[in-house]
Amino acid sequence: MTENPTTEDKTWRVRILDLSGGAEDNIVEEVGGFHDLAHANAFARTYVRDSMERCRVPGASAKDVLTAWFSFGEDAIVLEAGEDGWKSANELDDFAATRATPMERDWRMLDPRRMVEDEDDLPEDTSSPDDEDDVPTTH
Repeated sequence: MTENPTTEDKTWRVRILDLSGGAEDNIVEEVGGFHDLAHANAFARTYVRDSMERCRVPGASAKDVLTAWFSFGEDAIVLEAGEDGWKSANELDDFAATRATPMERDWRMLDPRRMVEDEDDLPEDTSSPDDEDDVPTTH
């Protein structure tokens, strides 16, 4: 049986690439823990959209923005997604031509590392097993 990359038990990862060449093999980091391929694709797209906007300066043409992004920006690749993975090349011209909204840039809201609750942040369970109210009743 061959593994289908769209299976729900697949662990999706997004690789962040530094286009300026400042990192070894241009790899900045890999982000994992996405719920599904759609989640990984949305994160990659939003991450690149934000990177493009950070390369935009007032008065720059779309060509200038694209040139700056290829020199200083960051790309994102959904690993092992094949043709189903989001590809920045399909949208770079549109991204460069049109300024993004704050929501289109907010990759942090999609970052699975922020979605994990820290045990220290959870409220303490102050009930005891002897509490009458905690014992389920059957009818």
